[in-house]
Amino acid sequence: MKVGLFIPCYVDQFYPNAAIATLELLEKQGIAVGYPARQTCCGQPMANSGYEHLTEGCNSLFVDNFAGYDYIVTPSGSCALHLKEHLHTKKNNGVALGMRKKIYELTEFLTDVLKVKKLDAKFPHRVGLHQSCHGQRGLKLAQMTELTAAPFSKPAALLGMVEGVELVPLTRPDECCGFGGTFCVAEEAVSVKMGKDRVADHEQNGAEYITAADLSCLMHMEGILHRKNSSVKVIHIAEILNGVKEEVV
Repeated sequence: MKVGLFIPCYVDQFYPNAAIATLELLEKQGIAVGYPARQTCCGQPMANSGYEHLTEGCNSLFVDNFAGYDYIVTPSGSCALHLKEHLHTKKNNGVALGMRKKIYELTEFLTDVLKVKKLDAKFPHRVGLHQSCHGQRGLKLAQMTELTAAPFSKPAALLGMVEGVELVPLTRPDECCGFGGTFCVAEEAVSVKMGKDRVADHEQNGAEYITAADLSCLMHMEGILHRKNSSVKVIHIAEILNGVKEEVV
């Protein structure tokens, strides 16, 4: 099995530890992981702003970089969903459309493809799990609590394999953090209020850390936490599943 690792631009620039943890976690499962060095943005910011017709360069480069891999894995639910639904090119559209089926968010890949049942990791902390909108509603990583179907959560199931993790119950577990990509720019006040509400839920329920499969959500909430001098920290789920080597600061 050949897996291509796609690291979104903001992860590469701001949260490299999450990228490294993703690589190490996959390699611990015996996976041969490749990292195309020429990879760049998936084009989601432009598409979200109404300029998908300008993403041809991003799309073509993505196809060129990841052609030949059995699977493409990324530690970002929003980027994974964008690529699954929108990847296309003028010159190799057949390849692009076929590639859509090979793209997986990390927890989705661990659960659905590798079918991981055990992890060698320890994280003795109270953790609040944020279910991002792209992951929960788009990728179906978790059941929405307001529905009557049997509940499930792929991220929560994986966290349950980590020694010492105590998942804290949230008052509104399905609530959006307000980031929403370019929404946080176009509707700044609404975005901030939603983020404050999301952070408050974790704080009031005793979380020491907030984790998620989307660093964009975590980045938004981290800014709010820092501004209010909160002791609560954010951490990508890959770092917990991989086994954090030292105390996160």
